[in-house]
Amino acid sequence: MHIKNENPAYGAGMEPYAGIPTFMRQPASRNLDGIDVAAVGIPFDGGTTYRNGTRMGPRKIRECSLGIWGYNRVLDVGPLDVLNLVDYGDIAVESGNIETTIERIFQEVQPIVNTGVKVISLGGDHTVSFPLLKAHAEKYGPLAVVHFDSHCDAEEGYYNHGTPFADAYNSGLIDTSAYIKVGIRGPIIQSNEVKIAESQGAQILTIERCFEEGIEAVIEHIHHAVGNKPVYVSLDIDVVDPAFAPGTGTPEVGGFTSFQIMQIVRGLKGLDTVGFDLVEVSPPYDSSGEITSILAANLVFEFLSLLALKKR
Repeated sequence: MHIKNENPAYGAGMEPYAGIPTFMRQPASRNLDGIDVAAVGIPFDGGTTYRNGTRMGPRKIRECSLGIWGYNRVLDVGPLDVLNLVDYGDIAVESGNIETTIERIFQEVQPIVNTGVKVISLGGDHTVSFPLLKAHAEKYGPLAVVHFDSHCDAEEGYYNHGTPFADAYNSGLIDTSAYIKVGIRGPIIQSNEVKIAESQGAQILTIERCFEEGIEAVIEHIHHAVGNKPVYVSLDIDVVDPAFAPGTGTPEVGGFTSFQIMQIVRGLKGLDTVGFDLVEVSPPYDSSGEITSILAANLVFEFLSLLALKKR
């Protein structure tokens, strides 16, 4: 395994079932001197409207990251050979108070972003994307956004996991000339939900269009949409079909396979990605050998690989 953290207390050189489960065994630290990337956990599910449990997501993703050996065969890079990564630990959320939690996320993450350290956020429900976008927009201005999800999450109303992109749009955080949602599908509450998202500037790639045009076309659409602008990527694990990712709060059938979503994430190579979150992993519903959390950990690894390629 490609690791830099030789501290035996973390389990350096041990098998995945042993040691302390920081992300990929990297040091648990808030000292950002010389650091390229910080993995930040946000154990929150106070914004869920159906099944909860996403507060357990960050810990389980970390556990499952211990089985990632460290070299990306497809992208031909060992991200930890190139990047200095720390596990920043978790934001001190307040489970019963969404507004307080949103403010705490912003106040904690903004200083990290301001140092130039890239933040990879482990959710948590999708509510957390709003303060994360706000923290990044403080540094980079309105952001190009790539949003992977089965739902548009563009509802107007009180903060929850269905509103973060409406909140971000209304706050001027999104560059609406470079905003795309990928994988949208399933039954909807109101017939105009997709049109609402489009009225907020989003290009929509429904799952039907993704499958009709193919994965390479999806990747081309994303690159064309965001160009070379600073881009924030938000990945809701429910963009993946529940056959491959059952451990999520609002599953929708008919989504991407685990291989397809990995292909698409690898296809983000070359984008000027400034931040990334992976949300809606709910381990209590991960009924098939932790496959959702394993997939989530591997998708974070793919994103680290992209950052390593960009730095290298």
